[in-house]
Amino acid sequence: MRRTAALAALGALLAAVAGCGTDGPGAAAAPAASAAAERYGCLTEAQAAAGSVRIPGGLADTDAYYRDSDTGGARVALVLAHQNGGSLCDWVPYLDGFTGAGYAVVPFNANGDVADGFAAVAGWLKGKGVTRLVLVGASKGGTGALVAGALPAPVPVAAVVSLSAPESFGGNNAATAVKRLTAPVFLAAEELDAPFADDARSLHAAAASAHKELRIYPGGHHGVPLLDDGALPDVRAFLAAYAPATG
Repeated sequence: MRRTAALAALGALLAAVAGCGTDGPGAAAAPAASAAAERYGCLTEAQAAAGSVRIPGGLADTDAYYRDSDTGGARVALVLAHQNGGSLCDWVPYLDGFTGAGYAVVPFNANGDVADGFAAVAGWLKGKGVTRLVLVGASKGGTGALVAGALPAPVPVAAVVSLSAPESFGGNNAATAVKRLTAPVFLAAEELDAPFADDARSLHAAAASAHKELRIYPGGHHGVPLLDDGALPDVRAFLAAYAPATG
């Protein structure tokens, strides 16, 4: 009986040792599992594997999704920040149109200071060979885009697009920033979306840019849905004029 128990104990020990070399905490497979690309609830596995990135920042890292233009080697990139309560997934339905037009795109999760998020992505894109940026934001993302567009950036800001931005959000004050904003700027809101339509008018009036456009659409939608309510073709025309993909 003693011999049987000893053999059983030895077998258990050998199994445990073998497990440490395969499925245990030090197993080779563990890093692969932890390095699985983030899908954010909207990307396919292939999209995530090709473009999900975590960009180091000052106070926090920024989760983002990078996609080059359809032809590759894009030199102009759209950096997109979502509205409060949203995520980078808000922009995914529109990315094909932009990459097809020759732009790289980087929607990011704006969970901290939005202007800081734009700066982190801009620094990362410099290493990808991007030479000009378009900052695009919805609601709080638009406020952050206006603030970031008025600050020095690692890559020149060619234009800013703001959809339903409040004059301020958190630590980002767009009402002050637009007085220093010289890049071309597109501001939009819907008439019944108070107070954001009035905010768009005020921001447009205060912007220092020599090239600024204001669009107030009928309806009461807020942020990204403006693209489906008439803003998308206007944004494309604005980009073609002031930040062409071939520029």
